[in-house]
Amino acid sequence: MDTDTDAITFGTDGWRATLEEFTTPRVRTVGQAVATYLTDEGRTAPVVIGYDARETSRGFAEELARVLCANGFDVLLPERDRPTPLVAHAIVERDLAGGFAVTASHNPPEYNGVKFIPHTGAPALPAVTDAIADRLAEPRSLPERDHGTVREVDLATPHADAAFELVSSITRGDSNGDGENEDQDQDQDQDQDDLDRSDTDLTVAYDAMHGSGRGTTDTALERAGLAVDRLRCERDPTFGGGAPEPAAENLAELIELVTDPDSTPELGLANDGDADRLAVVTPDRGYLDENLFFAALYDYLLESDAGPAVRSVSTTYLIDRVAEAHGEPVHEVPVGFKWVAQAMADHDALVGGEESGGFTVRGHVREKDGILMALLAAAMHAAEPIDDRVDRLLAEHGTVVQDKTSVDCPDDEKTRVLSELETEIPDAVAGTEVADVNTADGFKLLLEDGSWLLVRPSGTEPVLRVYAEAETEDRVQTLLVAGTELVEPLV
Repeated sequence: MDTDTDAITFGTDGWRATLEEFTTPRVRTVGQAVATYLTDEGRTAPVVIGYDARETSRGFAEELARVLCANGFDVLLPERDRPTPLVAHAIVERDLAGGFAVTASHNPPEYNGVKFIPHTGAPALPAVTDAIADRLAEPRSLPERDHGTVREVDLATPHADAAFELVSSITRGDSNGDGENEDQDQDQDQDQDDLDRSDTDLTVAYDAMHGSGRGTTDTALERAGLAVDRLRCERDPTFGGGAPEPAAENLAELIELVTDPDSTPELGLANDGDADRLAVVTPDRGYLDENLFFAALYDYLLESDAGPAVRSVSTTYLIDRVAEAHGEPVHEVPVGFKWVAQAMADHDALVGGEESGGFTVRGHVREKDGILMALLAAAMHAAEPIDDRVDRLLAEHGTVVQDKTSVDCPDDEKTRVLSELETEIPDAVAGTEVADVNTADGFKLLLEDGSWLLVRPSGTEPVLRVYAEAETEDRVQTLLVAGTELVEPLV
């Protein structure tokens, strides 16, 4: 089989490819590169290797373990497929050298992927992935006596404990800004799993989409005292024949269940394939736009704490309006949670997130976490129905609508297209003058009426993304058409 390293490229969140390219020799090559990098960095602690529910993921994880052990590292493996956030948390909690997540996230079942998570528990920055790419080579081995060992460990319980402690501190309003409770001994024997539901019963519907969130997110919700109706919580490596992407078109049963006035669940929650992202369904809105959830989450957190927000360039300006109302700044970063995580550390941010549904909060590991967000979504809904909170925010700050589309573009053509686009930026879009151009990630055209249009390359698929935000759905669709017409002639 081909071990050509040119086929291994680290995009927005690791290396993903179809199984024709994502082969065992190449996975072993990545494992060796990471082992060499860690050795060069003087890191000798164990390495954790997690994996998702795909048919091939456990096997690839075991291959990585063999390579790491042959380089002298002890390896920790979960007993079964588990969400990526559990791997990130284990790295920090156990003070590990780093870890791998074998996952293609929301991609279809014919894909797989791998990403390396450094000792910080935050996504690897380009300096790290570039250093790993520079070390891609055939696996080597130390003498047998120097080999490491493999041990299966429980990643779920420590993560759940930390998530409950953080959510409990938020619901009690005793967060002191660093994720620690002001009184570490307060209520240690109390049922920490209670989300302070004000004596109201709350039933949630949870859709695992056959991914690794099953038995993790739903178990955490039940431990929190909630009644849980489960959908697609059985392992299916084919994800039912589709992609484990928690988009509205893939969550029809969950949406129907939650929006039916005669059904019990008051809130719907869904994770993607490796459960680092969250989708929310509400009785009034059905599928809740991730931008609106982000704004509601930030507003909820600001009730008990203070601090700035970090958002990606593709995420709603509604975050900025909520922040301004509380006298807080917002820090905008390129798309990719690695940039969100870095800015959260730089600015001691209260929350960070992206419009794709990935979020984390201060006091937790700086990696997006769909399990923690599910618990927080339930807590905030118990405090005030999410629909009511969103209604209030839109009434106060103005209506915001966002949507996106894609234009096919081969990966090796993206740089050329963006270079040519730079000379094609118009003075006006859809009849409105361009007030400014943000080049932090692609080209974001800020228009005089407060709306915006963004064109940027996808880091996970051979497409260019076109985003738009405005006050009405019609205006957004007009901007998306204009953006598509701007890009398509260049592809």
